[in-house]
Amino acid sequence: MKECEIYANLRVPCSSKVVVRADGRNFQRLTRELELEKPYDEVFAKLMASVGTDIFHEFSPVMVYIFSDEINILLGEIPFSGRVEKIDSVFAGFISSSFTQKLLKNQDPPQLSRPPSFDSRIIPLSPEGVVKYFQERQNEAWRNCLNGYAYWTLRKEYSYQKVIEILRRLRSKDLHDLLFSRGININETPFWQRRGLGIYRRDVEVEGYNPLEERRVVSIRKRAFVDWELPLFDAEFFFRLKNF
Repeated sequence: MKECEIYANLRVPCSSKVVVRADGRNFQRLTRELELEKPYDEVFAKLMASVGTDIFHEFSPVMVYIFSDEINILLGEIPFSGRVEKIDSVFAGFISSSFTQKLLKNQDPPQLSRPPSFDSRIIPLSPEGVVKYFQERQNEAWRNCLNGYAYWTLRKEYSYQKVIEILRRLRSKDLHDLLFSRGININETPFWQRRGLGIYRRDVEVEGYNPLEERRVVSIRKRAFVDWELPLFDAEFFFRLKNF
């Protein structure tokens, strides 16, 4: 029945930089079932960072950028001859498997109503567009942080409907003031909550032993590094990344 298969040969543009963006599917329900802390759960963030590290070792991208249940993968070498269908399906499947595997490694694995899954899409960009794209995603991480803290702070005082009504009337500055009046300085929350976290290669010192000289030596190697204190993205940040 080979003739019944539908095969798409769409490929990414040859001259483009490529981002694969994956999102958790129906993760609002999943977070309720996992009973995660609100507005942020550090255990969940570490799980996502571990998934990102798996992606980094498997596909060797330039960078993986994560906030909430969103994973952005800036590719260096384009796998699968640039076939969009193949990239989308393999990345979504790999990320879903990695996430599930790590979730079930808990000493008391959760009972879930449905298996976790991720979808993915491909975003071709110019080099300048890469910087703008990641700045926009980091801005979204910031908006999520501000709105999340505001929502869950107000939920301690009001019903869901009342909170939504209040938030609709407030601008960004108003949210800052609201949180500050309740003892929360949003600018002092952890960097990873405000800016997301990144995984990329960084020079590290590796200690070894030279048997010919019979002495210990230190060399520099590139290693995957999970950055929990990302700077604000700019062109200089991406210029420093290798293979970009």
